[in-house]
Amino acid sequence: MNIQKDSKIIIPGAAGLVGQNLIVQLKKQGYTNLVAIDKFTENLNILKKIHPDIIAIDADVSRAGDWQAQFKDADMVLMLQAQIGSKYSDDFIRNNVESAKIVLATMKEYAVPYVVHISSSVVESVADDDYTNTKKEQERLVLESGIKHCVLRPTLMFGWFDRKHLGWLSRFMQRIPVFPIPGDGCYMRQPLYAKDFCNIIVGAMEMQPENEIYNITGREKVDYIDMIRCIRDTVKAKTWIVNIPYSLFWILLKVYALFSNNPPFTASQLKALVAHDEFELIPWWKIFKIESTPFKRAIEETFLDKTWSQYVLKF
Repeated sequence: MNIQKDSKIIIPGAAGLVGQNLIVQLKKQGYTNLVAIDKFTENLNILKKIHPDIIAIDADVSRAGDWQAQFKDADMVLMLQAQIGSKYSDDFIRNNVESAKIVLATMKEYAVPYVVHISSSVVESVADDDYTNTKKEQERLVLESGIKHCVLRPTLMFGWFDRKHLGWLSRFMQRIPVFPIPGDGCYMRQPLYAKDFCNIIVGAMEMQPENEIYNITGREKVDYIDMIRCIRDTVKAKTWIVNIPYSLFWILLKVYALFSNNPPFTASQLKALVAHDEFELIPWWKIFKIESTPFKRAIEETFLDKTWSQYVLKF
């Protein structure tokens, strides 16, 4: 099925980092019939304010509801919904696993022919945590669904609307005089620019590979400490970067979690940071026929763009 500019596209999990960036790119490329679904009311309101011309539904896709009727006559689902950080295992099960079951069942009910599923590079990681385990299960559900699909496994992402990850780090370093780095900070990352990734999603939607999986990795390898320095220099923060022992950093995160129900950086994510994972780099810029943005330029766009850098999502 050829996707048209007026094809009906359903986007569960549309109000997060990927969804907000994706809708910007879809509209830039002329797509007009978009249905955004998300349960995070504050972030969905940001989406509505920016894009009053699309359908935006406040709903929890881990539970059956009126939102499912939107799948009638839909041509495509771009499945984004995910729980990334939480102290509670049930949040991951509900928002990664149960939501996928319901979305896929709804696709079958309304005979929606294709899904681009946003998985994660963690499904091939050595890490063992709630996010990793439930993303593995979520991907398995898609692969075994019988629905024609393309699975994309992105690495750590950053970009416009980034409320966590590099976005949080940039805001944090502008508020404090000293920025702590665990250990020597030489933990290789393969950061992926959200704008590039969203153009990959659009490419997958248009090309519709049949039941293919693609590992989508940032094109450049960057050490964590060098990422922090690049962000600091770009936003002109005055903070002093200080290396502290890993064990002390871990304790500080544990203490922080006692006072926050949704910490922006958790001890399990710290463990994943230092796990020394290196992910496969495929020539996605050739496969999906898009431009890749150099890391430094992507950081500058992320934090200095006059239109989009002003928007910050809620935790």
